Amino acid sequence: MKSIALREIKSFFGSPIGYLVIAIFLLLNGLFLWVFDGEYNILQSGFADLSPFFTLSPWILIFLIPAVTMRSFSDEKKQGTIELLLTKPLSIWQIVNGKFLGAFLLIVIAIIPTLIYVYVVSSLGMDSNIDLGSTMGSYFGLLFLVAAYTSIGIFTSTLSENQIVSFILSVFLCFLFYYGFEGMTTLVKSQSDVISRIGMDYHFKSMARGVIDTRDVLYFLSVAFLFLSLTVINLKSLKS
Repeated sequence: MKSIALREIKSFFGSPIGYLVIAIFLLLNGLFLWVFDGEYNILQSGFADLSPFFTLSPWILIFLIPAVTMRSFSDEKKQGTIELLLTKPLSIWQIVNGKFLGAFLLIVIAIIPTLIYVYVVSSLGMDSNIDLGSTMGSYFGLLFLVAAYTSIGIFTSTLSENQIVSFILSVFLCFLFYYGFEGMTTLVKSQSDVISRIGMDYHFKSMARGVIDTRDVLYFLSVAFLFLSLTVINLKSLKS
């Protein structure tokens, strides 16, 4: 698994993909948070907190993570190396986890530089009144959200050898699980609370309050495990 993860990270940084992902993530967040006028501009909000960043980031990642994962297995299928990969002395779970870990770490590397925002916003506030509890909870929740998005992207990359198809399917599923169920609550108001709990947005916002509930952690782990399991099932069907 470690060898697969390292190979993925090397492939990301051996081409412009890794650098582009990090640059685009930081550039988009930087522009919306500090330059562009609007509701996400921290300097114009009048509050010393990073809530605009944690509101914006999940939407940027909905497109960015599928762009990273779309080639994970679809590229292997297109080049005809998927059979060679599956014959390696590794279990399918180890291969899938290696691909997952490589993509996950790339996004984590892109997120790490944003920790400077905590210092900047803290310096802007009176008496450093930033809520560190909710901020760290939000970062913690963002990591779980990244894990869920990444597992979805890895899964969709096994559905087609066309990377664009994998990208579109991944964006759709990430959107559905992040906001789709929340949007459905306006249509089915009688079961709105139950439906909203199925979506990632509900659990991400819960963690952003600064209190890490095991139910939220289990939710994200369950989503990641579900899609990684589906990935393994798809690969087993190719191997048989």
